[in-house]
Amino acid sequence: MKRILSYLLPYKKRLLIGFSIKVFGTVSELFIPFLLTYILENVIVTEDISKIVFYGVLMMLCALGACVGNVTANRMAARSTADFSIRMRHDLFKKTLYLSAKDTDRFTVASLESRITSDTYNVQNFIGMMQRMGVRAPILLLGGVAITLFMDSALALVMIATMPIIFITVFCIARWGVPLYTRVQKSIDDMIRVVREDIQGVRVIKALSKNEYENRRYDAFNKKLVENERRASIVMNAGNPIMTLLMNLGIAAVIAVAAVRVDKGTSSTATVIAFMQYFTLISMALMSLSRMFVMYTKCAASARRISEILDTPNTFPIEEDDGMGNEDEHISFENVTFSYFGKKPNLDNINFSLPHGGTLGIIGATGSGKSTIVKLLLRFYDADSGVIRINGKKLSSYTSDELTSMFGVALQNDFLYADTIEENICFGRDISHDGVVKAAKIAQAHDFIFATPDGYDYKISAKGTNISGGQRQRLLIARAIAAKPDILILDDSSSALDYKTDANLRKALKENMTDTTVITVAQRVSSVKDCDIIIVLDNGKIIGKGKHAELLENCPEYKQISDSQMGGAFLD
Repeated sequence: MKRILSYLLPYKKRLLIGFSIKVFGTVSELFIPFLLTYILENVIVTEDISKIVFYGVLMMLCALGACVGNVTANRMAARSTADFSIRMRHDLFKKTLYLSAKDTDRFTVASLESRITSDTYNVQNFIGMMQRMGVRAPILLLGGVAITLFMDSALALVMIATMPIIFITVFCIARWGVPLYTRVQKSIDDMIRVVREDIQGVRVIKALSKNEYENRRYDAFNKKLVENERRASIVMNAGNPIMTLLMNLGIAAVIAVAAVRVDKGTSSTATVIAFMQYFTLISMALMSLSRMFVMYTKCAASARRISEILDTPNTFPIEEDDGMGNEDEHISFENVTFSYFGKKPNLDNINFSLPHGGTLGIIGATGSGKSTIVKLLLRFYDADSGVIRINGKKLSSYTSDELTSMFGVALQNDFLYADTIEENICFGRDISHDGVVKAAKIAQAHDFIFATPDGYDYKISAKGTNISGGQRQRLLIARAIAAKPDILILDDSSSALDYKTDANLRKALKENMTDTTVITVAQRVSSVKDCDIIIVLDNGKIIGKGKHAELLENCPEYKQISDSQMGGAFLD
């Protein structure tokens, strides 16, 4: 909670003012029953109309002060809570963008979504309630007890006797609630994951008529969430009936003792009336504290999950370069080995180098490690052993901004967002319209863009569902090359292109991006055959390296792929 509450520090002045106004309004409310008792016992008996009017107006002013003070303080609390939640969500979202791929895998995307949405909502609700009721309830409770002790200590002690039992009950329930609500939030993560999967794959689900199957799968997670919520609710909702019972017993005890004391003349009817009002205020304060403890259990569980993200350290620290690299080599992998799960290597002893402006083709079967090389080069993960260098410097010696500024990347399953074609290519970068058009022409996208109703202002739906797969890939390639990167990575990004368009794309890249080092990951031999170096991967190992003609002679696996795809012939 300390990490989350630090977001309130910039608003401490506003919170202090709101706290002061809240105190004023609550104290004004506390004086109303006391004034009523004083009027009944000391003012009415004088039959002085001016005094009665004076104290009546004083009661009205107290009521007005309580109303205005509480409304003003609540409005300030709402504003502070909104600003607090904006900053917290912003930092949480920003942190998720900078998490390493390893940490993202560990937390899961569904869990990150849940933490940004439902967890921040739980924290926001608690912070808002703390500002509204966290000030008012203790003042009503302590102030009411103090005034009743002053008015009639015997009756007050009867009322106070029930409070330790109430506090112990609330404490125990709150202690049980935190782990229960943690399980609830985990179940929400699981349900969000299923929803995300089904929404993303809804067309496949419909095409394969698996609607009922997915309904049953969703129901299983939904029922688990309901069960965890039910368990948490049973424990937390037990608090209100128990507290109501204890408070009603306290009221009954106060009335019984008050009846005896009034009969003996040691207390007055007006005092009993005031006690009932104060007991009502104290009961309301206790109920508010009970609700706050329920909210706290949710907030504590959510705050812990949010803090896990915010406090996640940078797993890829910047290291000092060893000065052992060759500056003539733009990219080099030196005995690189890597495993996702620390068991079987996904890449084993990978070695290759590429000069400035060179082209590298990576080909191999599914799961051979092609995309893993790209992920290591982008430093989504760090190699378990070996060294990766860019411009002769260790990859780990570059800052994140330095590294990402070098790359243009187009992935097979990359995303487009709901905006114009031009904005999807610009991607928030300072790229002129002419630069966008040039990138689209190189990516073979200009003709189909020009054919759309609004050209480059044509609105694309989320994920680009209103254009074809090949058109999406060409836009992604245009986005990758628009900023004129030093290194261009095309990771299976032309799989939906026909052979002629693919050939034209390769020709355009060769003519227009002579100073750019290009890495092409593909399953088509036609996409990599013109590369300066081609490496063939199998189970994370390089089984062939060289030019196309050399591999046809020296690498049976490469020749087999080539012959199976095009019979050894290519369309140029």
